[in-house]
Amino acid sequence: MVYYAGVDLGATNVRAIVADRDGEPLATSRNRTPRGPRGIDVTEGVLRTLREACDEAGVEPGRVRAAGIGSIGPFDLAEGAVVDPANLPDTIDRIPLTGPIANVIDGGEVYLHNDTNAGVIGERYHADRNPDDMVYVTFSSGIGAGVCCDGAIVGGWDGNAGEVGHYVVDPRGRLTCGCGRDGHWEAYCSGNGIPDFARLLADDDPGIGTDLPLEDPDFDAADVFAAAGADALADHVIEQVAHWNAMGMTNVVHSFAPLLVSIGGAVALNNRELVVDPIREHLAESVMTNVPEIQVTELGDDVVLRGALASAMTQGTGDRSRMRS
Repeated sequence: MVYYAGVDLGATNVRAIVADRDGEPLATSRNRTPRGPRGIDVTEGVLRTLREACDEAGVEPGRVRAAGIGSIGPFDLAEGAVVDPANLPDTIDRIPLTGPIANVIDGGEVYLHNDTNAGVIGERYHADRNPDDMVYVTFSSGIGAGVCCDGAIVGGWDGNAGEVGHYVVDPRGRLTCGCGRDGHWEAYCSGNGIPDFARLLADDDPGIGTDLPLEDPDFDAADVFAAAGADALADHVIEQVAHWNAMGMTNVVHSFAPLLVSIGGAVALNNRELVVDPIREHLAESVMTNVPEIQVTELGDDVVLRGALASAMTQGTGDRSRMRS
């Protein structure tokens, strides 16, 4: 029997899936992403999660023919490693992935993708229709995009294409992104960025009343969305996030001319009316080319994981015609 595996390495969780030759899932596993102190500690967390999925499926890891990885970046693609990830502690400078995973699956093939590229592979592989020009955008701990243009997944020479969360949307650079640069979309509208954006807006207008726990170290984006309609500052933050999101998505559309934009990530999936609907409403006001269809992924939290698995089954492309028996 032939088996395939997929791995989703995020800033918060690492997940793994094992499936049979037809892509039917046999088992999954999830753990918190190790916070270091070294990159190899994250690698070991990935390998542990993959082994757990294999154990749950009753499959020896060496029987896995190929594995796909959807991972946070940026990458050193030649070495198959993540380097200086923006949303993990600064002590983590390099996370080896492809070599260690290949060793676990006894030399099987390993395909490494940016997590959002794995997402667009998953969207195309599992969709009822399979557009040649589409983008998958995630609003999660960070913001990123997977791009399919003219039927090909856009990876870039170093695997780092699609880092749209690092578009500069604020030339004043009032907030610093997790990557260390100023003014990036992700710094304002990601799950990690929204709390700082709320504090910035509170400082800009001290007269806005709020019960948001701005100084609480556990204050997060979920607190802002939970207070929608009941807190003036929360409503102001959400309104401004919608503005920046429309600006960022306009840049995505002008860059790649997609027919379809599929949206995922916890921030969007948990707050569709407050995150996705405003993008639909405002995009036509700023796009000078064709306005794409905006949809929410039907794969939910599994989009990257299922895309990584599809990558393993299709030699890294997501193209069903390249499936192997």
